[in-house]
Amino acid sequence: MSHKVHPKAYRLKNLADWNSRWFNRKKFTEYLEDDFKIRDFLKKKIRKFGVEKIEIERFTGKLNVIIFSAKPGLIIGRGGSGVEELKKMLQTVLNKKKPLAVKDAKNKTEIRIEIREIKDVWSSASLTGQYIAQQIEKRFPFRRVLKQSLDKVMSSRQVKGARIEVSGRLNGTEIARREWLQKGRLPRQTLRADIDFAIEEAYCTYGTIGIKVWIYKGEKFEE
Repeated sequence: MSHKVHPKAYRLKNLADWNSRWFNRKKFTEYLEDDFKIRDFLKKKIRKFGVEKIEIERFTGKLNVIIFSAKPGLIIGRGGSGVEELKKMLQTVLNKKKPLAVKDAKNKTEIRIEIREIKDVWSSASLTGQYIAQQIEKRFPFRRVLKQSLDKVMSSRQVKGARIEVSGRLNGTEIARREWLQKGRLPRQTLRADIDFAIEEAYCTYGTIGIKVWIYKGEKFEE
């Protein structure tokens, strides 16, 4: 029996950082639930704008939401109107199903949205997985999608190896199976290896197709 662990879990100390950076003993469960609500809402609202990940930072009286996107201009909008609209929506999402006393306390929390651009889209496992999901949902043959996506990923200068795996009722067949392609190196047991990993899903009429992407960007050493 193998025990599969997310590649980021082993690398939190030296290479990677937490997606939620805060600590509060008294309101830990409440803040954690709010983080899930924020991420679920933003993924539904702005997913089509190429959102890779969402990081959340909390300070006294402040909530900082950092959005990594391939299309930041579409999220910001004209004169920052899109960001202001997102702030208002987030405020209503956080205030839902809360007592009045908690609502008053929440209104004092200042919400700040920071948007960072991803310049190299094909070096991101999450954005690559989203692209593959869109192509499979459009009924493109999965083998062609895998090959084209892998070639585009390997064309990036940062990437030294990649693996793409799809599983489910591929091309609508009755029996589900798993197919994968790999190029270059992928040392998944080397802790200093900088491996970007993502899981995405394609929702088709014949069922859900799972997509996993590993992208190896070389080794990182402690400074």
